[in-house]
Amino acid sequence: MMETVVKEGTGRNAQVKGYSIGGKTGTSEDGVNTNRYITSFVGVADIDNPEVVIVIILYNPTGEGGHQGGAIGAPIAAEILGEVLPYLKVQKNNEGGIEGSVIMEDLTGCSIEEAKKVLEELGLECEIVGEKADIEGVVIDQIPKKGIMVNVGTKVVLYTN
Repeated sequence: MMETVVKEGTGRNAQVKGYSIGGKTGTSEDGVNTNRYITSFVGVADIDNPEVVIVIILYNPTGEGGHQGGAIGAPIAAEILGEVLPYLKVQKNNEGGIEGSVIMEDLTGCSIEEAKKVLEELGLECEIVGEKADIEGVVIDQIPKKGIMVNVGTKVVLYTN
């Protein structure tokens, strides 16, 4: 069931190319009518031979992503698992992504113009942060990181110099 949550359900943003991830998203209100939330994602990887268990809990997340576990907690888990699983030498299973998803490319070192073109080709949105947010800037960091599976239409944040 946890694998289905990540493959087809609210945990889609926790996918990491080449690995079977299982997980459960969660969102709860912090009290009655407080408009404050607790967002969570609990995951396990690789699903066939678990090596890693991850728990992401965020108290009262704010921002464009809202407060849902699948929108906020799952992408954080994907970024961490995308780094940890190869480091632990967990064998990939060559599992691809779901339809409507793409693997995030490394845009660091690209000009803003180049990065925008790549994101457009992948069907991803773009937000640029930094002093040189114009066409002359160079990407120095990005969220999500390279190798993370994201849904088409996801907003990618590019940090410039």
